[in-house]
Amino acid sequence: MKIHLASIFVDDQYKGLEFYTSKLGFVKKTEVPIGEFAWLTVVSPEALDGVELVFEPANHPAVAPFRDALVADGIPFTSFAVKDLDAEYERLVGLGVEFTQPPTVMGPVKTAVLDDTCGNLIQLAQMLEDPSA
Repeated sequence: MKIHLASIFVDDQYKGLEFYTSKLGFVKKTEVPIGEFAWLTVVSPEALDGVELVFEPANHPAVAPFRDALVADGIPFTSFAVKDLDAEYERLVGLGVEFTQPPTVMGPVKTAVLDDTCGNLIQLAQMLEDPSA
């Protein structure tokens, strides 16, 4: 058994697609129109046949209170692994991405948290070989 799909709620599926492809660097994998929405996924360019991230419409009434509570408490909805967090942070800041937490060492991991412009906080994480780095 393996993870095939992961979902993230977005206010607007195509705004999500734009941010996740043009800023974060993911690649569109699937787009199937379904009524007013679409089955819309992206993947990492490093794993084109890997786990797909599904842009779920955030129109269910339970979504807004859930996401609002996470954002208010500064809790990321999900986390993406990066090899060099400092370089990725600088690249994304240069593209206008807003961070709620700059790169911060937390034991064996360095993390940063960004606003995905679609209602979510997203954590970027780099595992450290030397936690004092």
